[in-house]
Amino acid sequence: PGAPLPLMPLLLALVLLSPWGSAGGSCPPRCVCASNILSCSQAMLSLVPAPLPRFTAVLDLSHNNVSRLRADWAPGRLAHLHALLLSHNGLSFVSTEAFAHVPHLRHLDLSSNRLRALEENLFSDLAELEVLLLYNNEISTVDRTAFDNLGRLRKLYLGQNRIARFPLELLRDGSRLPQLALLDLSANRLRSLPVGELQALPAWLRDRLYLHGNPLACDCPLFQLVARGRRRRLSAVMDFQEELRCLLPTAPAPISILALAGRQPLNCSEAREAVLEAHLGDTVTLSCDTRLRGVRSRHWVTPGGERVLEEGGNGSAALLANGSLELRALRPEDAGTYACWVAGPLLNETLYVELLVHNFTLHGPHDTLNTAYTTLVGCILSVVLVLIYLYLTPCRCCCCRGADKPPAPRDDSINSSVLSATPNHAAGVPGEPCRSRSASATGPGQNGRFKVGGTPQPPPRHGPKPQRKVSDPDSVSSVFSDTPIV
Repeated sequence: PGAPLPLMPLLLALVLLSPWGSAGGSCPPRCVCASNILSCSQAMLSLVPAPLPRFTAVLDLSHNNVSRLRADWAPGRLAHLHALLLSHNGLSFVSTEAFAHVPHLRHLDLSSNRLRALEENLFSDLAELEVLLLYNNEISTVDRTAFDNLGRLRKLYLGQNRIARFPLELLRDGSRLPQLALLDLSANRLRSLPVGELQALPAWLRDRLYLHGNPLACDCPLFQLVARGRRRRLSAVMDFQEELRCLLPTAPAPISILALAGRQPLNCSEAREAVLEAHLGDTVTLSCDTRLRGVRSRHWVTPGGERVLEEGGNGSAALLANGSLELRALRPEDAGTYACWVAGPLLNETLYVELLVHNFTLHGPHDTLNTAYTTLVGCILSVVLVLIYLYLTPCRCCCCRGADKPPAPRDDSINSSVLSATPNHAAGVPGEPCRSRSASATGPGQNGRFKVGGTPQPPPRHGPKPQRKVSDPDSVSSVFSDTPIV
């Protein structure tokens, strides 16, 4: 019976130390207060209770009837408030100045309401906001400035709305939402996606980019984006494969995006990931597209087994500040598979990049075409020059012999006929082509030789037959003549 007496001073001390028992404020009606937590959920409230204690850190107003959040909902500055829960209120209006008095808010839940638009600079006063829940509303318009000044936002939930276009340019360079690690756009009205911009996003953001449940139009770039995510086992693809569907004009119902492989009429094929093509002498950069954040260390291993650890590197390989590997003045032996080893805070990851080095210094298919065209023209020109040389080169006898040189006699000796490699030519009338002896001085069946004792041929019609000595130097020099015989 005497045991409860010592507890009375302790209970009195707890009441005095509690913020609700001090001059800081009192717990509002219909609310439950515990330390710095104020829970007014399911209290049938149509307005935010006032006054709110200034030390409130967590304010739960969910499942009420607060349809409008005006700028004066918090008359005083709530410097300690870091979590505000307003889900399931039928909320249809939020003032652009509604968050001016809660600058240190880190968690804001506006889900399951009737919001239709995110106005200009709506959340700009929440510079420390980390989690923003806007799913299950009626949002169809998103102003690109609605998320300005949210440099610490990590998670943005916009699923189950009516968004037909989201300003993905906010994510393009990483300067608008630099800490964003999760973006949920599932179950909206997106019909097309800028696949190129999405593929350019960091891998750690693509791992938490949820796009399932949208009426997307089927095309091969969309298939390749999803297939690449499956190959890399990204959570946004692996966890929702069945809900990643698209619409074909010829199909009565949505089909799985991953089922487009080899299916008519698109017949899509999966693109190889991390395959880079270059040419001799080029400078290329291999990206280490890791999904891990807070990377502690990373290094590259070349196809020859060489480790590139430090920035700057040696020789032709250099490790850049962002973890990429730069290769300068490519050589044929630089081709192969490169591995990027990444050490994260909890997990490690290894990425592979295949480099193909073409064995020529020209770049692109047009240069290859120009090379083939130049080679063909060179071959044709060479053939034409050879034909000109063979058929249009003047004979030695016609060009080099003087005008007063007498023609060879018909009764030349056998020796001179046999030893001479260049046949005797008739005295040329200017412009008349040279004729070999086999065609003009021998008869049929003589096989091109002068027949001893044969019937002498009639003299040429151009004049009397001049006499020529056997020792005429022309007959000897013709043996060593390099003039082609036509």
